[in-house]
Amino acid sequence: MTPITLTLRTGSRTDLIEITWKVRELVSQSGIQDGICTLFVPHTTAAVTINENADPDVVTDMIRSLDKLIPWNGDYRHAEGNSAAHLKSSLTGVSLQVFISEGQLVLGTWQGIYFCEFDGPRSRKILIDIRK
Repeated sequence: MTPITLTLRTGSRTDLIEITWKVRELVSQSGIQDGICTLFVPHTTAAVTINENADPDVVTDMIRSLDKLIPWNGDYRHAEGNSAAHLKSSLTGVSLQVFISEGQLVLGTWQGIYFCEFDGPRSRKILIDIRK
């Protein structure tokens, strides 16, 4: 089975974009009732994560905390100038899996799926594989 490619255009250097609604739509279209949904980001300066989607301040706090933990201006050797983005991507992770039960993503009440941009703005891709 060939993964589905979801293309996004990010708007800033660091951005967390909720994509739960789109992943839910793709799961529904797949017709799979019980299985697993795998998301993979084929970029070295972007990631995907699950976190709270009820309070937008959580996203703000995540971005601010990652910037404090891994500042843009550091003692980095990578000549391209985006070492912080590479580190944030590795720390956050480029893939995740979500169970599917009765045709629905199995997420907690407050959980949402986010695409994480750490070196934007750019055009980005997420590969999504939905199977039994």
